[in-house]
Amino acid sequence: MDFALLLVFILPTIAVPIVYFAAKKSAKLGALIVATVALINIGLVLTTVPAIMDSQPHQYVEKYYWIPVLNAEFTLFVDGISLSISIISLVLIFAAAVFSVNYMQGKKNLPVYYALLSLLSVGLVGVFITSNLLLFYFCWELMLVPAYFIVGNWGYRESYRAAFKLFIFTHAGAVFVLLGIGSIYMATNGITDMFLAQQALLNANPDLLRWILVALTAGFAVKMAIVPVHMWLPDAHSEAPATMSALLSGVIISAGAYAILRLSLGTVFPAVLSLDGGFAVTFLHGLTVFGVISAFFGSLIALVETDIKRIIAYSSIAHMGYVLFGLSLFPTNVLAGGAVAITAALTGTVLHLLNHAVSKGLFFLSAGSVMHQTELRNVSEMGGLAGKMPFTAVSSTIAALSIAGTPPFACFISEFMIFVGAFEIIKTDGFFVLPTALMLVATVLSLAYSLRFVSKVFLGKPKDIAEGEKKIVDVPNYMKLAMAVLVVFVILLGIWPTFFVNLISTVSFG
Repeated sequence: MDFALLLVFILPTIAVPIVYFAAKKSAKLGALIVATVALINIGLVLTTVPAIMDSQPHQYVEKYYWIPVLNAEFTLFVDGISLSISIISLVLIFAAAVFSVNYMQGKKNLPVYYALLSLLSVGLVGVFITSNLLLFYFCWELMLVPAYFIVGNWGYRESYRAAFKLFIFTHAGAVFVLLGIGSIYMATNGITDMFLAQQALLNANPDLLRWILVALTAGFAVKMAIVPVHMWLPDAHSEAPATMSALLSGVIISAGAYAILRLSLGTVFPAVLSLDGGFAVTFLHGLTVFGVISAFFGSLIALVETDIKRIIAYSSIAHMGYVLFGLSLFPTNVLAGGAVAITAALTGTVLHLLNHAVSKGLFFLSAGSVMHQTELRNVSEMGGLAGKMPFTAVSSTIAALSIAGTPPFACFISEFMIFVGAFEIIKTDGFFVLPTALMLVATVLSLAYSLRFVSKVFLGKPKDIAEGEKKIVDVPNYMKLAMAVLVVFVILLGIWPTFFVNLISTVSFG
């Protein structure tokens, strides 16, 4: 279909008012419309797979007339990386919508909630399916608006405080992104396409290129919640409704990692490497350091946290450390040998974005299920819930084991590929010996906080139910369905990641 990506962009936009008015009659109907649109969009993006796999340069592109005075076309594209992340993002949107049927039941202003969820999907997927820098930035900022209102209106205790923190931090990061994009526009004499800009930047001023690289990466790192710009994430994730937490941790912070790979490393870094190789290598080493710090910081805090959602939130910081470490393994021979195929490290890093998204999405939905049924947040007050909530217990354990990097679940294979890539890099750059060893230690910490979570919440002696409190039972069917969908992906991606690995492997840089 020649306009598949345009439909992916338009359908959820058109659905916003439809969802709103449908949800006024039935909140369930509004949720199911959002879920249906997500399924249709999954089908639409899958139609581009043959073009990506069989044609050169392994991309599917649509161009539409837009802003001629800025030399900007409305360019939509997917390659193996963006298509893979788009599919998983839409799966999470589907799961969040279905989960909301029971989870959000009885809450106020649900027509607005479902309309915002549809609008959020436009920004989320839009970031991954455009190569136009202006449209990219539009979608980047569009993510923030519905996220702010969903966290603020339907969060828990201090929801608007957490939402404001989310808004301020990520918008401050977006300022650096905008300055970087503006500088690319200036340095390339008006080019707004990231792939065309890559070649034009080879003639840019080296000092300006260094600034662009640092500015873009810093702005994207805020969205990733890399230490020390992570402070917004624990509050936002813990105060947001479980569905929003799943999207925040599964997709929104992953968008920061995608942007670093696509813009900082894919567009600007080759030119920096060509003009100032020493700075380029130092830059990658800097990413490594921040990745290791984030992995340890998130893991250690998760080990001592008692709030059920903050444990998972700090786990997200730790796993973005893994991702940043993987991104720092970007090949430094891009220009020396021309275009190079994506390495094992980068394949593993992109795959980890997918695996972390479904695993952490499942983890947050499971935690939301526990909170929904028990009305508790402190894991020290829980215990023995496996007998009362068996489905939730199994789903949560699968998510926890995946996050811990345990085979045969999803995150194991992607972490393994990242470490294989690291060992390959060590042969030519001894700097990575110590960071790689430290990241291996961090995997042990991941297992520790994951097992602690499962044992505190689901194992041990059941806590006594006070007289007059409701009996704890497992979650309703729509919540089970949403978790079941993600369980299937967590297991499937762990056992047979071949489809996505083949897609990702078609991408080249340089």
